[in-house]
Amino acid sequence: MGFIKAFSGAIGGMFADQWIDFYTIPNVQPTAALFPAVKKETNAGRGSNTKGSEHIISNGSKIVVPEGYGLITMQDGEITGLIAEAGGYTWQSDDVNSQSIFAGDGFLSPLIKQSWERFKRGGIPGSQQAAFYVSLKELPNNRFGTQSEIYWDDAWLGTQVGALTRGSYTLRIVDPILFVKNFVPATYLTGAQVFDFTDMNNDAATQLFNEVVSALAPAFSKYTNDPSRTRITQIQSDSLGFAKSLAEAVEEGYDWKANRGLEIVSTAIVSIEYDADTTELLSKVKRADALSGARGNSNLQASVAQGIESAGAEGGGAGILGVGMAAGSLGGLAGLQQPVAPAAPAASAAPAADDPVAKLTQAKQMLDAGLITQEDYDALKAKVLGS
Repeated sequence: MGFIKAFSGAIGGMFADQWIDFYTIPNVQPTAALFPAVKKETNAGRGSNTKGSEHIISNGSKIVVPEGYGLITMQDGEITGLIAEAGGYTWQSDDVNSQSIFAGDGFLSPLIKQSWERFKRGGIPGSQQAAFYVSLKELPNNRFGTQSEIYWDDAWLGTQVGALTRGSYTLRIVDPILFVKNFVPATYLTGAQVFDFTDMNNDAATQLFNEVVSALAPAFSKYTNDPSRTRITQIQSDSLGFAKSLAEAVEEGYDWKANRGLEIVSTAIVSIEYDADTTELLSKVKRADALSGARGNSNLQASVAQGIESAGAEGGGAGILGVGMAAGSLGGLAGLQQPVAPAAPAASAAPAADDPVAKLTQAKQMLDAGLITQEDYDALKAKVLGS
């Protein structure tokens, strides 16, 4: 074919657009969600195309879609295609602005049509084409935090609790078309800006942050009231479980997945600082847990034994019986999970405090339950019988 001279002006740009270009992914941060494909200006160092129109993709141009990314093509602000499978692709379009004489689309007809359209528009192409990479990976390091306590109803504690909390979550774009159409601002679709959720100057990302913070209270409530989870303290070690609750709360409040093509995948709660009332309540519940079951029996028996020892030193048999009545007020011997002998029928109508039979019967029950020793029982028996 020979050399083709790049003329200046509209015709020069028209000829330059017939080069077959190669597009690839730029060097971006792992948190980047959407960014334009970049065109290499040289062909392995053997030639260059610096005269092509900025927003025209020539037919036959090559583009690479890496693993974990998708490609969205747009023309005149409208989405024209989506590639969600990794691989190498060749651009083909029926639009006159995309046809290339180097791709077998003919020579005279496309050149004449393009030049005519460009002259009418002062040398500007009659169409705008663009290709954007969209991340399909988990996007990390999206932070959240509360400046004041949030409050929620906790089923395990049976009351309302409150805490300051901070952490981070990962996002995933599950529907790139919804994401671009309904959420990405136009400024990111017309220039070379990178849409990054962690960018402090990204107003759209700031909106997501505010919505996540607003959804934290219902998310905590949803998590702690789930019958499959019993304790508030599980939250910090259950990143996926709480992420599910947070994603559901965000979806119910703001329709991320349905309207924006976004979802929360996992969370990492860095800290939870409970308010004073919740901290006190948790302390009491932990103490109650320690006094329940077999451990509780051991603690209670030790307390009763210590009381018997003190009562015996101060008041003899009457003191021991007083401890027995105190044990009954704490749930009785049955609460200690020990066998209890059936109570003997009253031998007389005398008051229990003056009836030696009643005193010895109760002492014998305490001996059988292991609350007093044989020596304690013998000493009480001798005292009651006056021997």
